[in-house]
Amino acid sequence: MNEYVSIDTLKFLLYNVHQAEELLTKERFADYDKTSLDIFIDSIKTFSDTTLFPFIKEMDEKPSYFKDGKIIVHPQFEHIIKGGGELGVVGAGFDYDDGGMQLPSMFFHAAYFIMEAANNHVPGYFGLTAGSANLILSFGSQKLKDTYVPKMLDLTWGGTMCLTEPQAGSSLSDVATTASPTDKGYHLIKGQKIFISSGDHQFSSNFVHLVLARIDGAPKGTKGVSLFVVPKNRPTENDEITYNDAAIVGEFEKMGQKGYCTTHIAFGDNDDCRGWLVGEPNKGLSYMFQMMNEARIATGRMGTAIASAAYYSSLKYANERPQGRKLNSSGQKNSDEEQTLIINHPDIKRLLFSQKAIVEGSLSLTLQTANYCDKEISSTSEEEKEKYHLLLELLTPIAKTYSAEKGIESTSNAVQILGGYGFCFDFMPQQYYRDIRIIALYEGTTGIQSLDLLGRKITAKNGKALELLAVEIQETIKKASAFDELQLYANTLLENLGLVQKVIGTLMPHALKGNYERFLADATVFMDFFGTIVIGWQWLKTASSAKQLLKDKSGNQLDEFYESKIHTMKFFYTYEMTRTRGLAKTIMNTEELTISATKEMF
Repeated sequence: MNEYVSIDTLKFLLYNVHQAEELLTKERFADYDKTSLDIFIDSIKTFSDTTLFPFIKEMDEKPSYFKDGKIIVHPQFEHIIKGGGELGVVGAGFDYDDGGMQLPSMFFHAAYFIMEAANNHVPGYFGLTAGSANLILSFGSQKLKDTYVPKMLDLTWGGTMCLTEPQAGSSLSDVATTASPTDKGYHLIKGQKIFISSGDHQFSSNFVHLVLARIDGAPKGTKGVSLFVVPKNRPTENDEITYNDAAIVGEFEKMGQKGYCTTHIAFGDNDDCRGWLVGEPNKGLSYMFQMMNEARIATGRMGTAIASAAYYSSLKYANERPQGRKLNSSGQKNSDEEQTLIINHPDIKRLLFSQKAIVEGSLSLTLQTANYCDKEISSTSEEEKEKYHLLLELLTPIAKTYSAEKGIESTSNAVQILGGYGFCFDFMPQQYYRDIRIIALYEGTTGIQSLDLLGRKITAKNGKALELLAVEIQETIKKASAFDELQLYANTLLENLGLVQKVIGTLMPHALKGNYERFLADATVFMDFFGTIVIGWQWLKTASSAKQLLKDKSGNQLDEFYESKIHTMKFFYTYEMTRTRGLAKTIMNTEELTISATKEMF
């Protein structure tokens, strides 16, 4: 069996920690039961075992490349695209009426997590097609839906989102791509977009680009940005396609994820690139944020998946590699004894537990956000919809950033466990380390996510989202407190909730005075602080579920599995939650060292 993910842990988180079966009482998901959902998950694992995982190393060694105006990807993609289309992975979460499977978001994310752990160079092609198709379904005209979505759902055509430009980077207010109106129902698009993931390959006959552009005469800044469907090849009235003056002009060569192409696209070099407006003019950025928020959670999920693959790779090595001997009671080693496996050394155990805590905590947070998404879409009450929407908004930047930054740390630990071999191409951790580094950059860097969390999500609606989250956390604390073994950790989490209030109470006066630079100066430190507490919540939730199962099924063969979850929770609280006080002290420090610094100091 391929070792890159634990299906037992995934199902435990789905069904026990996050109570996924409760969703099946909702009308939207009533066609599913646990058996059918398990069949779906197991089919994704089989697909990943046979079609994805065996090719991850080769895709790194034989990366995508640009030739004669096209991107050439690994030949295995032909089978991957076919298999993904047959499994329905693009439209898994879409409505039945739109050709989808109407699957709960929790299982959509679970499926992609498995595929990304198997081969992180692949699922982005599926996910971006799903995201762009969903944008068309959400905001596009019926003609756009009929023209593009069916072929995207079966992966005949791919999809992308095109935001970044050479001169603008992450500053979307500086988008310069233009859209000139015509009297024929389309706009002429002109400009360049860079860092376009999955922008082209030889196994799809067309790519549907969702492009941000500025209509002639539109206001400056983000308020003047519109969204367009701009296909590489535009459909004709005869059900054929013709080139749409959307040229692939290059491929970015990356340090990792080399099988996952990243393209440079030029629109309208020959003044014949046609784009069709999605929704209303000048509202493109608000539309695109739907896809961006989905992509942020997906990016965090991918980081978790890569870290998972690295963890199981290093765990396998630790269970096979003999080196050194254990110390005796005198603090000496007996050279006559056989070497012990490195997994028996406490420091290796520390590195492994650190990986396990990060991977499983991050995965739980991904599923938590998906659970809120499912509850928002299936709720009949507007009050409930708002509640779960606000919770989802608050957790999205954390789900992206914690999984990215701590995933990098976790994967670094995997390299460390292998020692010198971890630095060698013969072993996988070095590749996972290169692959995961970009996760902290995709869909808005850590700095951007941190500004979003503190500057927008914490303060939204006078802090209502934070109040709602505090209630959710307090419910977990209450359940955990029923178990003697967990009371210490429940109290620690409660103390950290109070610490959050203290930190925010220190920062808010700066915002109220209009001193936003000071308010946001340590946003990234706040992200680390708050993200750690949120993962602490997830681990207490996990441990409570494990304790309840141990109580209900005493003597079950899975006892050791549940005990491992409790043990890892204790590890997280001992080695990670203790950091929050130091981070809080940094945030509340009155010295404005980064603000007062001048460029000459560097």
